[in-house]
Amino acid sequence: METPENRPELLKSPRRRGRTTLLIAGAAVLGVVAGVVTGYAVQYDREPTPLPPLSQPDLRDSKTVPAGASTTARSVNVNRQVKTDGDLRKLLLKKPKGATADTSQAADWMSLVEYVEDYEKPDRMFENMIDDDPRRIATTSWEQRGEVFVTVNLIQFRDDDRLSAPEWGLGQQGYMSQDKHAGNRGKPIPGSGNGRVYVYDEPLRKAGYEPLYQARVIAQRGDVVMEIWYVNNARKISEKAVMSLAKQQLERL
Repeated sequence: METPENRPELLKSPRRRGRTTLLIAGAAVLGVVAGVVTGYAVQYDREPTPLPPLSQPDLRDSKTVPAGASTTARSVNVNRQVKTDGDLRKLLLKKPKGATADTSQAADWMSLVEYVEDYEKPDRMFENMIDDDPRRIATTSWEQRGEVFVTVNLIQFRDDDRLSAPEWGLGQQGYMSQDKHAGNRGKPIPGSGNGRVYVYDEPLRKAGYEPLYQARVIAQRGDVVMEIWYVNNARKISEKAVMSLAKQQLERL
């Protein structure tokens, strides 16, 4: 379905990873190789270090400390970070039964260049996001009955103070109430702290096309901002359906 390019909130067709991603991957591989060579050169001149004994009866299993009087928002975020330090793609929602996954974007990585292409001013958005120090973006998409199209993005930031993720998420929420976007302040997601579901007041209308109904979810957990785009080209969107997806994705984080 054709959509105007001057609407940053519209979901465009998922894109395959291109030359930019391959260049980044190639640079990463060269960096690893250079590091390995340097490491061998340094170790060659060192005396061998004896290994510690295999038997360590005093070693205890690491467990998450329960919340108490000294628990802070930062300590909670640190505990959450342990879960998101692995393969972020595994935390993405699985497609519902009966849905068809988009083969070009089924639980895959998305480059920052690809992500900002969906905005009205991608170059400006790229600069803004670079300032917030993004780490990586995991994404997945699916469709149902040729009517419902869903994309889920997990945007992880690298800021040690855990400030970039909430600031960026709140910044995105800040303009959603404008008429050219959702036109409302959204509904809070219970238990999320700052997550909201936005069902657009008015569908996108274009001559020769059916109305396009839209919804967007923006929420944050630790150093990850969760974003869901929900589009229906046949009927009005059920807020309950979008809220259910939002809750499921938050639980996985």
